[in-house]
Amino acid sequence: MKYIIVGLLASIFPSISIASDSDIASLYKTNKIEGALVIASLDGKVQFVHNKSRSEQRFLPASTFKIPNTLIALEEGVIESDKEIIKWDGSDKGLASWNKDQTLVTAFSLSCVWCYQEFAKHIGNERYLKYLSDMNYGNKKTGKDVTTFWLEGHLSISAKEQIDFLRKMYLEQLPFKSKNIQILKKIMVVEVTPTYSLSAKTGWVNRINNQHGWYVGYIEVNGKIWLFANNIQVRSKSDLVFRKQLVIESLKLKKII
Repeated sequence: MKYIIVGLLASIFPSISIASDSDIASLYKTNKIEGALVIASLDGKVQFVHNKSRSEQRFLPASTFKIPNTLIALEEGVIESDKEIIKWDGSDKGLASWNKDQTLVTAFSLSCVWCYQEFAKHIGNERYLKYLSDMNYGNKKTGKDVTTFWLEGHLSISAKEQIDFLRKMYLEQLPFKSKNIQILKKIMVVEVTPTYSLSAKTGWVNRINNQHGWYVGYIEVNGKIWLFANNIQVRSKSDLVFRKQLVIESLKLKKII
């Protein structure tokens, strides 16, 4: 009787989330991945949740913070557009793809840490704290080092809160100029097919013992927007592929794509 009532409530009030979506849970179990996934319609009326308790647990955002960080850098005038050149100083930054001049497009897609660290030096901790508060982003904390607080500092955010932030960003309900949000949306696009357009950012927290990975963003399909946030435990680099893979498989499972 309990399951009949829950089913009836879900059909009447589609925004109700079941604690764990069993179909999606089976994907994670089959692939031996511990994680949480939230998929939600832009209007919030439909939502699929796997691992509700983890979806409400906060983690370091890692490179997914490049989404709000891009907006902050543009708003502060640290960089003017997606075409402006970010000059490399000639020193080894750790990856061959980082050891060259960048633009916002490449810095975002390549997760170029040094680029955003340069932005952070100009923005400063006080401004970051104000933006985090204005955006209501996660726990709204930074840390001792303004250039690493999203990688190993005190900033943390849950998958559920990632969805809330993405919704406000997409609907332009954040304290940023529309032109800056449009630049962000442009550089977030990672895949365009005849049936959908995928916009997303990966993240990998690898500077602490309890490593985890992210894949957050949204997909435009059949005239609708679906938001998603996937957070997984990373035991080895081979697990990183599941950040995106489990999102795509779940979207297919739910017949969104």
